[in-house]
Amino acid sequence: MKIDNSTLLFAGIIPARFASTRFPGKPLADIFGKPMIQHVYERAQNVFETVCVATDDERIFDAVIKFGGYAVMTSDRHRSGTDRCAEAVDIIQNQLNRQIDVVVNIQGDEPFIAEKQLQTVKNMFDSEDVHIATLVKPFADDEDIFNPNSPKVVISNANEALYFSRSPIPFVRGSEKENWKKQITFFKHIGLYAYRTHILKQLAALPQGNLEKAESLEQLRWLENGYSIKVAQTNIENHAVDTPNDLIRLINMNTKL
Repeated sequence: MKIDNSTLLFAGIIPARFASTRFPGKPLADIFGKPMIQHVYERAQNVFETVCVATDDERIFDAVIKFGGYAVMTSDRHRSGTDRCAEAVDIIQNQLNRQIDVVVNIQGDEPFIAEKQLQTVKNMFDSEDVHIATLVKPFADDEDIFNPNSPKVVISNANEALYFSRSPIPFVRGSEKENWKKQITFFKHIGLYAYRTHILKQLAALPQGNLEKAESLEQLRWLENGYSIKVAQTNIENHAVDTPNDLIRLINMNTKL
């Protein structure tokens, strides 16, 4: 049933860890005179009334406070950003003395995340039937659907996720692999999640399932336990920073903020 989502209180939460195998201290990496986390924060702030960085590191916490942002300290034992968001929302609700209806989990390593994508996810909660929401993007012609670092998703006619995989799905029988993208549209998962707060708490309490362990994709835990994930499409390309070389590449793109 359609509802007026302007009555809902959204919180954009940005999980941020200092420790990273490929890029230690990534959230504090300088981009045009600002730490990466600040770029993400400011874009989120243009969409959500409440924005918070959830971290386990005092250096990140101090950097956020320094630029005038809002941050909370969370445990260093969380398995995922979802788990960190679940702890953070309790702290936020207690500190601000208000009930958060929907939490949007925003990747802290996408400094140029499009506000339009954040707004799209927000708008998906105009139906009370939506409990979890995420975005997908059709693979471009020059993108490799066989890259395991780009999770794929198949979608129902009701725009709900059926399955996520690091393998290309669906398998196109009777066609050479180089022709698969000519036969069907493959969708790449965009790692932006939103959840109703009570659902987020339930997700964080779930044990790891066999599918998640096999694919190393936490959203499979939710599907395996019967939760539905609403999907919307975006045509905007995201640029995540996983390594120092990624950061150099982004800066060389001369992206305007």
